[in-house]
Amino acid sequence: MKSVQIILVALLNLTFMSTLIAQNKNFHSFSAKTIDGSILDFSTLKGKKVLVVNTASKCGFTPQYKDLEELYKQYGGDKFTIIGFPANNFLSQEPGTDNEIKQFCEVNYGVTFQMMSKISVKGDDIHPVYKWLTSKTENGVMDSKVSWNFQKYMIDENGNLVDFVEPKKSPASEKIINWLTQ
Repeated sequence: MKSVQIILVALLNLTFMSTLIAQNKNFHSFSAKTIDGSILDFSTLKGKKVLVVNTASKCGFTPQYKDLEELYKQYGGDKFTIIGFPANNFLSQEPGTDNEIKQFCEVNYGVTFQMMSKISVKGDDIHPVYKWLTSKTENGVMDSKVSWNFQKYMIDENGNLVDFVEPKKSPASEKIINWLTQ
């Protein structure tokens, strides 16, 4: 009986510590390499809402780059930004190098929002930012699964995960616009 109590106390302590760790880690705790090769420290985004999107150049949803750019032009600035993370996790729909991806985005969609170096958004080699975005034990809010290219994660001004929007939904969806304008 005593050993069962010890195990229960240990489990409760572990759960409590995991919650504390998740509460102390937020989006601003991370950094990542930009598509140009420099490091972006996400703590520099404090005070801004951030839309994080995994992107791909050869996907049926690729035209969302246009909608993302329009959203950025309309709302971007001191209070909001977009960060695109190219990823090749779904049917090899982002096979290009960082330079090829950058050129594709600029030439075809006039992308001016921040694009990052290509990463993995799932699996054993998942980037730490996406591990945080998709794991409740990391973000303290919810578990999610990146289901395809152009899944959109909403981060508040304090670096906390708010919610996400499925890939098939437009960046100009009511959910995103309401979040931006509240």
